[in-house]
Amino acid sequence: MKHVIIGAGAAGMTAAKTIRSIDPQAEIIVISEDKQVHSRCMLHKYIGGERDEAALNFMPENFFEANNIAWLNGTTVTSVDSSAKLVHCGQDSVTYDKLLIAGGAVSADLPVPGLDKAKNVYGLRNLSDAKNIKDAASKSQRAVIVGGGFVGLDAAYALLGLGKEVAAVEMAKHILPLNLDMRAAQAYQEKFEEAGAKLYLGRKVTAATVGSDGNVTRLLLDDGSTLPCDFVVAATGVRAAVGFLEGSGVAVDKGVLVDQYMATNCSDIYAAGDITGLSGIWPCAMSQGAAAAKNMCGIKEVYENAFSSKNTVNFFGLVTLTAGTLEPSTGDIVECYDDQRGYSKIILRDGRAIGVIMQGDIKGGGFWQYAIKHGIRIDSIKKPIWKVSFADFCAMDERGSYIYTV
Repeated sequence: MKHVIIGAGAAGMTAAKTIRSIDPQAEIIVISEDKQVHSRCMLHKYIGGERDEAALNFMPENFFEANNIAWLNGTTVTSVDSSAKLVHCGQDSVTYDKLLIAGGAVSADLPVPGLDKAKNVYGLRNLSDAKNIKDAASKSQRAVIVGGGFVGLDAAYALLGLGKEVAAVEMAKHILPLNLDMRAAQAYQEKFEEAGAKLYLGRKVTAATVGSDGNVTRLLLDDGSTLPCDFVVAATGVRAAVGFLEGSGVAVDKGVLVDQYMATNCSDIYAAGDITGLSGIWPCAMSQGAAAAKNMCGIKEVYENAFSSKNTVNFFGLVTLTAGTLEPSTGDIVECYDDQRGYSKIILRDGRAIGVIMQGDIKGGGFWQYAIKHGIRIDSIKKPIWKVSFADFCAMDERGSYIYTV
């Protein structure tokens, strides 16, 4: 059996490892534009000098050689022929019996005239992006980050650590709008501003001044203010990297469409990771890759995307854990506490926790993640909600061992 995997990210590498563990004799080929396996979550640490290129690799050293896996790195897939079972890479092509599409996503273009063609505007998705940003920072001082989500703040954090002047523009009223409520975000806003960042919240970029050399020198915001810059980091989101699938027959909407087995509409073709649009977090990408790999090997495995909204935020030593729904709807019950230990919020619907934010003190986070994922009723426990734990759902069996009754 010949398995071909497009992409060397979390989903693709997990799939390669899983296939090899199931079938020691299978032929496995990984194709990637990346020349080095690296964790996208750690790219800001490379920019900031905390890690070198080798330390970004999340796989064991010599993984490909040790597992007899061929790696076509630095290779761009240009098209897929699902009828002939061919993956085209320019003038070359690779045949497959089973194909996994795990090519990830690319940074979304900034919808501002001039920025799409400017030389000094960088995304932050790949090691090559991080190298460009690090190189730009070594030659200049003023950076503008467009986007106040995880990627934008990672870039801001790294550049502040290098002593750069950093401004960040976010359309929402607070940073991390998809991951935190306003109260939890406020703590990070204060820390970024204390570190020297200038935050422009509830604002958007409307125009750019581009010099004769093709570099952006100034951004104009919708309130009329201007931000001078030496380079720009575009962090306004991502889009699935599906361009090469045009004409392949593989069904695509915003990402590659898959069923519960991670299979596409085309026979023997599967997809996993960011390219599916199912989830943007690392553990889910790995789970998708593992599920796809098992199905490629004939082992039925259902991927359950029941908990894609769990995140951990950690800037300036302040840790926040979030899971589930972060803003209540009409009829929901909200329980909060806010003291010297930190800030926490739980949202209840029909007696069940549907969302949690825990900032500062995140002890008990594992219980709340479990309760949200499994829809456990909390209202039956007659004690303050912040003291509810796994122990309240345990009983002792006839042998004297604790068993969960949830």
